[in-house]
Amino acid sequence: MTLEILARLPGSPPGGTDREEQASGMALRFTASPSDPDAYREQAERVARRFDDDTRKRAGRAIRAPHPAGEALLRRVVEEGGFFVTTGQQPGLFTGPLYSIYKALTAIRLARSLEALLERPVAPLFWVASEDHDWAEVDHAALVDLENTLHTVSLPGIPGGEPERPLFRCPLESDVSGVLDRFAAFLPPSDFVDEDLALLREAYAPGRGMGEAFAHTLGSLLGHHGLLLTDASDPALKGMSLPLLLAEARTAATGEAILSRAAGELAAAGEGVQVPILEGGVNLFLEGPGGRERMYRDGDGFRLNRSGLKLTPEEFRRRVEADPAALSPNVLLRPVVESTVFPVLAYVAGPGEMAYWAQLREYFQHHGVTMPLVHPRHHVTLVEGKVRKVLDRYSLEPADFHRPVHEVASATLRDEMPDGVKKALGEFRGAVARSTASLADAVKEVDPTLKGPVEGARNQAFKSLEDVERKVVQALKRRNDMTLEQLEKAAVHLFPGGRPQERVLNLFYYTARYGRGLLDDLLEACTPALREEIPLPTPPDVG
Repeated sequence: MTLEILARLPGSPPGGTDREEQASGMALRFTASPSDPDAYREQAERVARRFDDDTRKRAGRAIRAPHPAGEALLRRVVEEGGFFVTTGQQPGLFTGPLYSIYKALTAIRLARSLEALLERPVAPLFWVASEDHDWAEVDHAALVDLENTLHTVSLPGIPGGEPERPLFRCPLESDVSGVLDRFAAFLPPSDFVDEDLALLREAYAPGRGMGEAFAHTLGSLLGHHGLLLTDASDPALKGMSLPLLLAEARTAATGEAILSRAAGELAAAGEGVQVPILEGGVNLFLEGPGGRERMYRDGDGFRLNRSGLKLTPEEFRRRVEADPAALSPNVLLRPVVESTVFPVLAYVAGPGEMAYWAQLREYFQHHGVTMPLVHPRHHVTLVEGKVRKVLDRYSLEPADFHRPVHEVASATLRDEMPDGVKKALGEFRGAVARSTASLADAVKEVDPTLKGPVEGARNQAFKSLEDVERKVVQALKRRNDMTLEQLEKAAVHLFPGGRPQERVLNLFYYTARYGRGLLDDLLEACTPALREEIPLPTPPDVG
């Protein structure tokens, strides 16, 4: 069995990286390019001035090392004045879509390169966003079975039946075992599948939180590469971030003005604004009668969006003192929290995150923090041997399947039209064009207005010819049911449901089929955007 890995950075050609193009685009949006080694050196100097031995030790208490290799790396970061490359994602069922894995792999590879560049320890750190409350985003996993059919397994309901609760307050219920059984039924039989299922049964056990299960699985898969984890709901992390959250509440009007100005500048430059800035909005959520609710300014106090509950500053303070975990940052404030608590050099972002990070430079400054460099995660497409055969047979590339499969089929079958038919159609089209041109010239002498009817006859002839050509293609479709079946097979693997593979399919189909060594191959493919070729250090062989 063969598996092809096509990994690239955004803005680069498939199968490679165009680092100069990437550098120029990123520099325009964020002032510092993720391919510029000097930018990382300068960021390291700025971060080092903000973090002393004590603050690094405190930050370390909010980090979990799932493997001895990570424990050793974290200890070096704390003791030797090191740094982090961070990334993060909502925890998903059985790790969710592939892109979460690709974010972690990009962060691991970038951290290794920066350690070699700076000659200081740099660790990859994954932020498990367990405070998020959109259960529908994380309650399912999708995979393609050996019959090339897409399946999605989902948890049947929100644990506890209460919507809008943070994920860390939603422990998995007993029905997760049945969902895993259905998931397992679609995995390909192999020598690897038992190991994967044992891991998932251990991680996604009833009573565990989704974030805890996700972190356990991710740590088991990538911890030996030094990946570290932090959970948004961790008490140590909440304690360190609380002063910033309270400062955001006090200065919310100023923050709104800064973000609104940035959004306006982006819009004026023709850039999309990923996160709209809501009038009166505070970049905080507070758990209230309506679950995790967005806060709004209301006079001197605050109002919760869903329930309408109003709080005076004193009532707000008492609620937070009673339960610090009830207060959490929104998507725009979370990056600032991360760089306030941890010595961050760079953040590995997906395309949606890249868009809203472009709004944040002055907002970071408002909170006294320099924005880290933003490095895009790799886009990866996995092409199995059976899919590659289809692509090669019809001279297609994976990107061709961003169109609906019936459009791919029409174009492919039109290209397969017999040469004799193509030639006859072309000759007929040319003859009509020549004949109508001659007739138009001839009728001028009789009546110049006859040119219109001649052109109408030509257009009608071309339309009839298009009808004939369409019927030929339809006949080819009927004769080529196998071709359509093969194209549909390729489409369900490359763009399942019309979406990129990495945003839909789950990792464990691939590890069950190809083994955990696939993760090492993926890591090798995730080459950072750095312009300098830097020899990577050999990871320590620990445990």
